[in-house]
Amino acid sequence: MNWTEPGKYLEPLAEQFRMNADQKEAVFMKKYMRGQYDYYGIKTPLRRELLRTFLSEYGLPPADHTEALVRHCWKLNERDYQYVAMEILGRLIKRIAPGFTELFDYMILTKSWWDTVDYIAGHLVGIHFKRYPEMIEPWIPRWMDSDNIWLQRTCMLFQLHYKQQTDTALMAKCIRRLYGSGEFFINKAIGWALREYSKTDAQWVLQFVKKEPLAPLSRREALKWLENRSKRQ
Repeated sequence: MNWTEPGKYLEPLAEQFRMNADQKEAVFMKKYMRGQYDYYGIKTPLRRELLRTFLSEYGLPPADHTEALVRHCWKLNERDYQYVAMEILGRLIKRIAPGFTELFDYMILTKSWWDTVDYIAGHLVGIHFKRYPEMIEPWIPRWMDSDNIWLQRTCMLFQLHYKQQTDTALMAKCIRRLYGSGEFFINKAIGWALREYSKTDAQWVLQFVKKEPLAPLSRREALKWLENRSKRQ
């Protein structure tokens, strides 16, 4: 396999995408994403099945060739390829070097929208920073100070699955840095991060929500799981 030519590596998968394309569904998907991206119209379960079949035959690229593959996929028009790149990278996430943080920065900033950013934050950056915690200090302040909503959303969501390993001081610092934001995706992310952590430490979240001047959206999202649990009991 010539790993220096990611287009050739992906061609069998691209052929399957073309064969399974659904124009009607593609129009719906593009509309759902506010017309920003083109799609083959392949629903997620089938797309993932096609990828699994492809990988079982052609294998994963070596970790040191993954960046070229990701950048290639990010340049293609169909959004399906960005999903493929993320899912391949997800399978390799425990093999990559600390320097891949630069690639995540590129992925977050290029063709930015919640569908890619949320996966990158929770499933890629989160695992990467857990493996290389020394990367948190240079990158999180840089992303927070960027004033880019997608980098800042990543700062809020990368600890989403950390549970007891959540750095609550860092989470609180990031939240406070974002107070006053009128951006939906920021306030939603703050609430989401707090809601997820409430499943681990409800008392911490309740106290934080009580004393902090959260946006109404953040507050509602933060307490949603706890309120639903209370109703069930």
